[in-house]
Amino acid sequence: METIRTISWMKEKAGEARQEQRVIGLVPTMGALHAGHLALVERARKECSRVYVSIFLNPTQFGPNEDLSKYPRPLEVDLEKLTNAKADGLFLPSAEEIYPAGFSTYVHVEGISERLEGKSRPGHFRGVATVVLKLFEVVQPQYAYFGRKDAQQVRIIQKMVRDLNLDVQLVVCPTVREADGLALSSRNAYLGAEERKASTVLYRALQAARKELAAGVRDALQLQQTMRKVLASEPRAHADYAEIVDAETFEPVVRVSRRCYALLAVSIGKTRLIDNMLIAPAGDEFVVEL
Repeated sequence: METIRTISWMKEKAGEARQEQRVIGLVPTMGALHAGHLALVERARKECSRVYVSIFLNPTQFGPNEDLSKYPRPLEVDLEKLTNAKADGLFLPSAEEIYPAGFSTYVHVEGISERLEGKSRPGHFRGVATVVLKLFEVVQPQYAYFGRKDAQQVRIIQKMVRDLNLDVQLVVCPTVREADGLALSSRNAYLGAEERKASTVLYRALQAARKELAAGVRDALQLQQTMRKVLASEPRAHADYAEIVDAETFEPVVRVSRRCYALLAVSIGKTRLIDNMLIAPAGDEFVVEL
Protein backbone atom coordinates (compact mmCIF):
# COMPACT_ATOMS: atom_id res chain seq x y z
CA MET A 1 0.00 0.00 0.00
CA GLU A 2 1.32 3.40 -1.01
CA THR A 3 1.33 6.32 1.43
CA ILE A 4 0.73 9.62 -0.37
CA ARG A 5 1.44 12.85 1.50
CA THR A 6 0.94 15.68 -0.99
CA ILE A 7 -2.01 16.94 -3.04
CA SER A 8 0.01 16.98 -6.26
CA TRP A 9 1.08 13.36 -5.76
CA MET A 10 -2.48 12.26 -4.93
CA LYS A 11 -3.83 14.04 -8.03
CA GLU A 12 -1.19 12.33 -10.14
CA LYS A 13 -2.18 8.89 -8.83
CA ALA A 14 -5.88 9.64 -9.32
CA GLY A 15 -5.23 10.85 -12.85
CA GLU A 16 -3.36 7.64 -13.69
CA ALA A 17 -6.25 5.56 -12.34
CA ARG A 18 -8.74 7.55 -14.41
CA GLN A 19 -6.62 7.09 -17.56
CA GLU A 20 -6.62 3.35 -16.90
CA GLN A 21 -10.43 3.56 -16.55
CA ARG A 22 -10.26 2.43 -12.95
CA VAL A 23 -13.19 3.04 -10.63
CA ILE A 24 -11.91 4.99 -7.65
CA GLY A 25 -13.42 4.61 -4.20
CA LEU A 26 -12.58 6.94 -1.31
CA VAL A 27 -12.99 6.28 2.41
CA PRO A 28 -12.41 9.57 4.29
CA THR A 29 -11.33 9.15 7.94
CA MET A 30 -9.57 10.97 10.77
CA GLY A 31 -7.57 7.87 11.68
CA ALA A 32 -7.77 5.74 14.84
CA LEU A 33 -9.35 3.15 12.56
CA HIS A 34 -11.78 0.56 13.88
CA ALA A 35 -13.96 -2.19 12.42
CA GLY A 36 -16.49 0.38 11.20
CA HIS A 37 -13.88 2.07 9.01
CA LEU A 38 -12.63 -1.29 7.78
CA ALA A 39 -16.18 -2.29 6.82
CA LEU A 40 -16.25 0.78 4.56
CA VAL A 41 -12.95 -0.28 3.00
CA GLU A 42 -14.29 -3.79 2.47
CA ARG A 43 -17.41 -2.42 0.75
CA ALA A 44 -15.27 -0.17 -1.44
CA ARG A 45 -13.04 -3.11 -2.41
CA LYS A 46 -16.08 -4.98 -3.71
CA GLU A 47 -17.28 -2.06 -5.84
CA CYS A 48 -14.11 -0.26 -6.97
CA SER A 49 -10.83 -1.17 -8.64
CA ARG A 50 -8.83 1.48 -6.75
CA VAL A 51 -9.50 2.16 -3.08
CA TYR A 52 -7.93 5.13 -1.34
CA VAL A 53 -8.33 5.90 2.34
CA SER A 54 -7.61 9.37 3.66
CA ILE A 55 -6.44 10.02 7.20
CA PHE A 56 -6.63 13.69 8.06
CA LEU A 57 -7.28 15.01 11.54
CA ASN A 58 -9.16 18.08 10.37
CA PRO A 59 -8.55 21.04 12.69
CA THR A 60 -11.36 23.16 11.25
CA GLN A 61 -14.08 20.82 12.52
CA PHE A 62 -12.91 21.01 16.15
CA GLY A 63 -14.07 23.78 18.44
CA PRO A 64 -11.71 25.60 20.86
CA ASN A 65 -12.75 23.41 23.81
CA GLU A 66 -12.84 20.10 21.93
CA ASP A 67 -10.42 17.20 21.86
CA LEU A 68 -8.15 17.87 18.84
CA SER A 69 -4.94 17.68 20.88
CA LYS A 70 -6.06 14.45 22.60
CA TYR A 71 -7.57 12.72 19.57
CA PRO A 72 -5.92 9.29 19.14
CA ARG A 73 -3.24 9.06 16.44
CA PRO A 74 -2.13 5.39 16.22
CA LEU A 75 -0.67 5.75 12.71
CA GLU A 76 1.44 2.57 12.67
CA VAL A 77 -1.55 0.50 13.76
CA ASP A 78 -3.73 2.20 11.14
CA LEU A 79 -1.19 1.46 8.41
CA GLU A 80 -1.16 -2.21 9.34
CA LYS A 81 -4.96 -2.37 9.31
CA LEU A 82 -5.19 -0.72 5.90
CA THR A 83 -2.50 -3.00 4.47
CA ASN A 84 -4.40 -6.05 5.72
CA ALA A 85 -7.63 -4.62 4.29
CA LYS A 86 -5.90 -4.31 0.90
CA ALA A 87 -6.41 -0.60 0.42
CA ASP A 88 -4.48 0.60 -2.62
CA GLY A 89 -3.31 3.84 -1.08
CA LEU A 90 -3.38 6.07 1.97
CA PHE A 91 -3.70 9.82 1.46
CA LEU A 92 -1.99 11.29 4.52
CA PRO A 93 -1.65 15.06 4.09
CA SER A 94 -0.51 17.52 6.74
CA ALA A 95 -2.69 20.38 7.95
CA GLU A 96 -0.41 22.78 6.07
CA GLU A 97 -0.96 20.82 2.87
CA ILE A 98 -4.74 21.06 3.13
CA TYR A 99 -4.88 24.57 4.59
CA PRO A 100 -1.89 26.52 3.23
CA ALA A 101 -1.03 29.99 4.50
CA GLY A 102 -3.76 32.46 3.58
CA PHE A 103 -6.49 29.83 3.22
CA SER A 104 -9.88 31.55 3.58
CA THR A 105 -12.46 29.64 1.50
CA TYR A 106 -15.00 27.49 3.32
CA VAL A 107 -18.17 25.55 2.46
CA HIS A 108 -21.33 26.12 4.48
CA VAL A 109 -24.50 24.09 3.88
CA GLU A 110 -27.23 26.33 5.26
CA GLY A 111 -30.10 25.18 7.44
CA ILE A 112 -29.27 21.64 8.42
CA SER A 113 -25.78 22.67 9.59
CA GLU A 114 -27.26 24.83 12.36
CA ARG A 115 -29.28 22.10 14.10
CA LEU A 116 -28.36 19.35 16.56
CA GLU A 117 -24.61 18.71 16.19
CA GLY A 118 -24.25 22.05 14.43
CA LYS A 119 -25.91 23.88 17.32
CA SER A 120 -23.82 22.08 19.92
CA ARG A 121 -20.60 22.39 17.92
CA PRO A 122 -20.66 25.74 16.05
CA GLY A 123 -18.57 25.69 12.88
CA HIS A 124 -18.16 21.90 12.98
CA PHE A 125 -20.00 21.17 9.75
CA ARG A 126 -18.35 24.05 7.92
CA GLY A 127 -15.05 22.32 8.62
CA VAL A 128 -16.43 18.93 7.59
CA ALA A 129 -17.95 20.14 4.32
CA THR A 130 -14.83 22.09 3.38
CA VAL A 131 -12.39 19.23 3.89
CA VAL A 132 -14.66 16.66 2.22
CA LEU A 133 -15.03 18.89 -0.84
CA LYS A 134 -11.25 19.24 -0.98
CA LEU A 135 -10.81 15.47 -0.70
CA PHE A 136 -13.30 14.90 -3.52
CA GLU A 137 -11.41 17.37 -5.72
CA VAL A 138 -8.01 15.86 -4.97
CA VAL A 139 -8.82 12.13 -5.05
CA GLN A 140 -11.51 12.38 -7.77
CA PRO A 141 -13.48 9.31 -6.64
CA GLN A 142 -16.53 7.98 -8.41
CA TYR A 143 -17.71 6.59 -5.06
CA ALA A 144 -17.19 7.81 -1.49
CA TYR A 145 -18.04 5.69 1.54
CA PHE A 146 -19.50 6.92 4.84
CA GLY A 147 -21.02 5.27 7.90
CA ARG A 148 -24.63 5.99 8.89
CA LYS A 149 -23.65 6.59 12.52
CA ASP A 150 -22.80 10.16 11.47
CA ALA A 151 -26.22 10.63 9.91
CA GLN A 152 -26.36 14.43 10.01
CA GLN A 153 -22.87 14.70 8.55
CA VAL A 154 -23.83 12.32 5.75
CA ARG A 155 -26.95 14.32 4.94
CA ILE A 156 -24.96 17.56 4.79
CA ILE A 157 -22.45 16.00 2.41
CA GLN A 158 -25.31 14.65 0.28
CA LYS A 159 -26.74 18.17 0.02
CA MET A 160 -23.34 19.60 -0.86
CA VAL A 161 -22.87 17.00 -3.61
CA ARG A 162 -26.31 17.78 -5.04
CA ASP A 163 -26.12 21.55 -4.73
CA LEU A 164 -22.64 21.81 -6.26
CA ASN A 165 -23.26 19.15 -8.95
CA LEU A 166 -20.30 17.06 -7.83
CA ASP A 167 -19.52 13.97 -9.86
CA VAL A 168 -19.35 11.50 -6.98
CA GLN A 169 -21.82 8.98 -5.61
CA LEU A 170 -22.09 8.60 -1.84
CA VAL A 171 -22.45 5.11 -0.42
CA VAL A 172 -23.90 5.09 3.09
CA CYS A 173 -23.12 1.91 5.04
CA PRO A 174 -24.76 0.51 8.20
CA THR A 175 -23.48 1.37 11.65
CA VAL A 176 -21.07 -1.24 13.02
CA ARG A 177 -21.59 -2.06 16.71
CA GLU A 178 -19.98 -3.89 19.57
CA ALA A 179 -21.72 -7.03 20.83
CA ASP A 180 -23.52 -4.97 23.50
CA GLY A 181 -24.79 -2.45 20.95
CA LEU A 182 -22.35 0.43 21.39
CA ALA A 183 -21.71 2.08 18.03
CA LEU A 184 -18.04 1.94 17.08
CA SER A 185 -16.26 5.28 17.34
CA SER A 186 -12.64 6.34 17.66
CA ARG A 187 -13.71 8.29 20.76
CA ASN A 188 -14.74 5.07 22.53
CA ALA A 189 -11.04 4.73 23.42
CA TYR A 190 -11.49 7.60 25.88
CA LEU A 191 -13.96 5.63 27.99
CA GLY A 192 -12.83 4.15 31.29
CA ALA A 193 -14.11 0.74 32.37
CA GLU A 194 -17.15 2.06 34.24
CA GLU A 195 -17.86 4.64 31.54
CA ARG A 196 -17.71 1.89 28.92
CA LYS A 197 -20.42 -0.01 30.81
CA ALA A 198 -22.50 3.15 31.08
CA SER A 199 -22.15 3.90 27.35
CA THR A 200 -24.56 1.12 26.42
CA VAL A 201 -27.35 3.42 27.59
CA LEU A 202 -27.44 5.01 24.11
CA TYR A 203 -28.29 1.69 22.48
CA ARG A 204 -30.78 0.86 25.23
CA ALA A 205 -32.54 4.18 24.67
CA LEU A 206 -32.85 3.50 20.95
CA GLN A 207 -34.08 -0.02 21.63
CA ALA A 208 -36.77 1.34 23.96
CA ALA A 209 -38.00 3.65 21.21
CA ARG A 210 -37.88 0.76 18.76
CA LYS A 211 -40.06 -1.33 21.06
CA GLU A 212 -42.65 1.44 21.25
CA LEU A 213 -42.67 1.85 17.48
CA ALA A 214 -43.30 -1.88 17.13
CA ALA A 215 -46.23 -1.49 19.54
CA GLY A 216 -47.74 1.17 17.30
CA VAL A 217 -46.57 4.40 18.94
CA ARG A 218 -46.16 7.15 16.33
CA ASP A 219 -46.13 10.23 18.56
CA ALA A 220 -42.62 11.70 18.29
CA LEU A 221 -42.77 13.45 21.66
CA GLN A 222 -43.63 10.18 23.41
CA LEU A 223 -40.74 8.40 21.68
CA GLN A 224 -38.37 11.21 22.67
CA GLN A 225 -39.53 11.08 26.26
CA THR A 226 -38.98 7.33 26.31
CA MET A 227 -35.39 7.74 25.10
CA ARG A 228 -34.71 10.54 27.60
CA LYS A 229 -36.11 8.46 30.46
CA VAL A 230 -33.70 5.62 29.65
CA LEU A 231 -30.79 8.06 29.36
CA ALA A 232 -31.71 9.65 32.70
CA SER A 233 -31.55 6.24 34.37
CA GLU A 234 -27.75 6.19 33.88
CA PRO A 235 -26.01 8.55 36.35
CA ARG A 236 -22.88 8.84 34.19
CA ALA A 237 -24.88 9.93 31.12
CA HIS A 238 -25.68 13.55 30.36
CA ALA A 239 -27.90 13.95 27.31
CA ASP A 240 -27.37 16.84 24.90
CA TYR A 241 -30.34 15.86 22.75
CA ALA A 242 -32.69 12.97 22.01
CA GLU A 243 -34.86 13.86 19.03
CA ILE A 244 -36.99 12.42 16.25
CA VAL A 245 -36.34 14.30 13.01
CA ASP A 246 -37.19 14.16 9.34
CA ALA A 247 -34.49 12.17 7.54
CA GLU A 248 -34.19 14.76 4.74
CA THR A 249 -34.37 18.09 6.55
CA PHE A 250 -33.41 17.05 10.08
CA GLU A 251 -36.23 19.24 11.33
CA PRO A 252 -38.31 17.93 14.27
CA VAL A 253 -41.44 15.93 13.47
CA VAL A 254 -44.64 15.72 15.49
CA ARG A 255 -45.60 12.27 14.28
CA VAL A 256 -43.65 9.44 12.69
CA SER A 257 -45.31 9.15 9.30
CA ARG A 258 -42.35 9.22 6.92
CA ARG A 259 -38.64 8.42 6.85
CA CYS A 260 -37.15 9.70 10.14
CA TYR A 261 -34.15 9.42 12.42
CA ALA A 262 -34.06 9.00 16.17
CA LEU A 263 -30.90 10.89 17.12
CA LEU A 264 -28.90 10.89 20.35
CA ALA A 265 -25.93 12.88 21.63
CA VAL A 266 -24.79 11.96 25.12
CA SER A 267 -21.73 12.72 27.23
CA ILE A 268 -20.37 9.84 29.29
CA GLY A 269 -17.91 11.54 31.58
CA LYS A 270 -15.90 13.79 29.27
CA THR A 271 -16.58 11.70 26.16
CA ARG A 272 -19.31 12.83 23.78
CA LEU A 273 -21.01 10.00 21.89
CA ILE A 274 -23.64 10.07 19.15
CA ASP A 275 -25.91 7.36 17.80
CA ASN A 276 -29.07 7.05 15.75
CA MET A 277 -31.80 4.80 14.49
CA LEU A 278 -33.28 5.05 10.99
CA ILE A 279 -37.07 4.67 10.83
CA ALA A 280 -38.21 3.89 7.29
CA PRO A 281 -41.78 3.27 6.04
CA ALA A 282 -42.52 -0.16 4.61
CA GLY A 283 -46.16 -0.32 3.58
CA ASP A 284 -48.32 0.21 6.65
CA GLU A 285 -45.40 -0.54 8.98
CA PHE A 286 -41.94 0.85 9.65
CA VAL A 287 -38.58 -0.83 9.27
CA VAL A 288 -36.05 0.21 11.91
CA GLU A 289 -32.31 0.08 11.19
CA LEU A 290 -29.82 0.48 14.02
